Amino acid sequence: MRAGFIGLGAMGTHMARNVAKGRYLASVWNRTEASAITLSQELGVQCAVSPALLASHVDVTLICVSADADVLEVIHGMLPALRPHTVVIDMSTVSSDTAREAARLVESKGADFLDAPVTGGVEGAKNGTLAIMAGGKLETLERVLPVLETMGSRIVHMGDVGAGQAAKAVNQTMAAGINEAVTEAMAFGAALGLDMRKVIDVVSGGAAGNWFLEKRGPTMTQGIFKPGFKLALHQKDLKICKGMADKLGLKLPVTEMAMTDYAKLIADGHGDEDISALYRLKRPSP
Repeated sequence: MRAGFIGLGAMGTHMARNVAKGRYLASVWNRTEASAITLSQELGVQCAVSPALLASHVDVTLICVSADADVLEVIHGMLPALRPHTVVIDMSTVSSDTAREAARLVESKGADFLDAPVTGGVEGAKNGTLAIMAGGKLETLERVLPVLETMGSRIVHMGDVGAGQAAKAVNQTMAAGINEAVTEAMAFGAALGLDMRKVIDVVSGGAAGNWFLEKRGPTMTQGIFKPGFKLALHQKDLKICKGMADKLGLKLPVTEMAMTDYAKLIADGHGDEDISALYRLKRPSP
């Protein structure tokens, strides 16, 4: 299989490198052309001048962009070049409705579509250990599994198109709650005058231990908020989660709390920091 990668941001660049290591990557495209040129030269692959040109040369097109509108714009750009039996895999985080609309467009050309959002942060993207939640036909997933395995260590078929994005919404809702809990607890520990390195070490070994505490606890307590996962992007995702919940008549109070806190941080210019920048609102005053 020849694969192409569209969207070379903090996650996509690392993911594309891993696809290249697996010897599947043939072409890349990015809205900011300089990023695509640099990576294509590094990896020795084609730098496509458009999504359509990329799609015309590959069997599998991987997409990792920021928002719903971006996904649909890329899909529309690819449509003239899509061929029957090729596969488009959207690894962005968007709504289930957007995934289904993307699938409708792709399938109108006889191609197959998977929504396959990921979790695991920049570390997971770099190390090829992402968790991938796939929606679409199982036989399509099985066909492209070798490509996905270059990027992820856990790949789960969640159901029909849109189910991958639904699972990612659950993940993002949970991440919001974990962020609220961990940053609040870290601020509490700091106010008590504890050695936070020791707190993180001992708590990580018990029932309250979690990935976010282990990976972000040491940096947040030092005032370091390098992404990671940008706070503004999580805010975008949480708006999707809330919209999905609203349609079901469900309340997500912890998610709404995180959205309110994130809005304050974004207004203060911290949107491009890691989501652990929530600690800024929780920590004791100097």
